[in-house]
Amino acid sequence: MPNVNDVYEYLCSIAPVEMKMDFDNVGFLVGKAGAEAKKILVSLDITQDVISEALETGAKLIVSHHPLFFTLKSVTDTDTTGKKLISLLTGGISAICMHTNLDAARGGTNDALAEAAGIAGGGRETGLLAEDGRLATGEAYSYGRIGCLNSPCTLGEYLAMLKKELKTAGLRYHDAGLDVYKVAVVGGSGGSELHHAIKHGCDTLVTADIKYDVFLEAKELGINLIDADHFCTENLVAAVVAKKLSTAFPEAEVTVSGRHKQVVKFY
Repeated sequence: MPNVNDVYEYLCSIAPVEMKMDFDNVGFLVGKAGAEAKKILVSLDITQDVISEALETGAKLIVSHHPLFFTLKSVTDTDTTGKKLISLLTGGISAICMHTNLDAARGGTNDALAEAAGIAGGGRETGLLAEDGRLATGEAYSYGRIGCLNSPCTLGEYLAMLKKELKTAGLRYHDAGLDVYKVAVVGGSGGSELHHAIKHGCDTLVTADIKYDVFLEAKELGINLIDADHFCTENLVAAVVAKKLSTAFPEAEVTVSGRHKQVVKFY
């Protein structure tokens, strides 16, 4: 039976920590390295609902995408982060968080998004949106992907497909009057990558957390821009990670959180 450190070392092998952004806090963040990981719960975030789910199902390890904390000066029950840490520690639950390194990793967040967005799979390969860094091996990595659909479609057709594939309650978008064919994707907050998408000749950028000024810029520059929700552009990776863990550790029971859902609603 694997222990927490075995799982952490495996996750580092598929999403090297050196690929993380400077601000990020990833890795083995809570718990005991030698604790048995018989049941593993995978979730985009570690919320109180997810912790309760782990307690009820007997999962002693939560693997999440978003870090439980970035900077930490105290652990008390007077704030939400402290309450969650106390719940984890008193429940004997460990936490491993793989964030921007998993975004950049091949087979990680952005490749899962690229497949859902219709630019990957079926023998098609995506390219890197930008060269954000290089591994010690010399391999370049990026926090975004670019690729082409099988054939062009209208923006309306693409929005309908994307909404279904991402299981999102709604989409925010700017229509530049272009059909959709060459698409850039950035899971999570990727509005700052707009100019990279344009540089590559993309007609459409799919990301999330887009600010007003970025929508204005998209209008000025003439590119379709789609805000598909932070949760929905990244939650796809939870099932990917769970499948990889099940393959690497067949003796462990690995499940994806059934309680963590899209937070944003549309009226």
